[in-house]
Amino acid sequence: MKLKKEIKIALCSFIMIFLIGSKTNAQLVFRSISVVGTNWTPIIPTITEAGSDYVGTYTTPTDQIKLNVAVPLLSSSKISVRYEANSIWDNSIKIQLNKLNNGIGLCVGCSITPSGETPFQEILQTDTELFKIVALGSLLSVNNINLNLRLSGISVTVPVDNYSAKIVFTIGPL
Repeated sequence: MKLKKEIKIALCSFIMIFLIGSKTNAQLVFRSISVVGTNWTPIIPTITEAGSDYVGTYTTPTDQIKLNVAVPLLSSSKISVRYEANSIWDNSIKIQLNKLNNGIGLCVGCSITPSGETPFQEILQTDTELFKIVALGSLLSVNNINLNLRLSGISVTVPVDNYSAKIVFTIGPL
């Protein structure tokens, strides 16, 4: 009997908007994040028996996911990520993500930490910090921050089913 596993990953972003007011006036201070990319369904071969040399780890192409982020002047923001299983999920299957670059943007006195490419880190069902942005000099808008997803733990011991999850990115103050 041949069994096939299918895992679908959907991308999603939340935009957080904050209204900061004082006694004399109120101003809209915004942080926004958008995700550009398509759903990913890795091609996982039919797993039929133990002992075969299955890959077990699958990675998206480097241009699969791009984040676009905007933060206001004189602010610090944290970009976090989590996954939400759409149906059944086996905890042997791990979802990991890494940042490949700092994107493209013009900002004086701004920084992204950690800078550049980061190692893969596991995405949990609770928010995990991906990176921080500090905009001390001007409004920061950074586009095309490339991200890679990686699935690991696929094996003959994982029950056969169609697994799917949604990756959720959030932005907020530090």
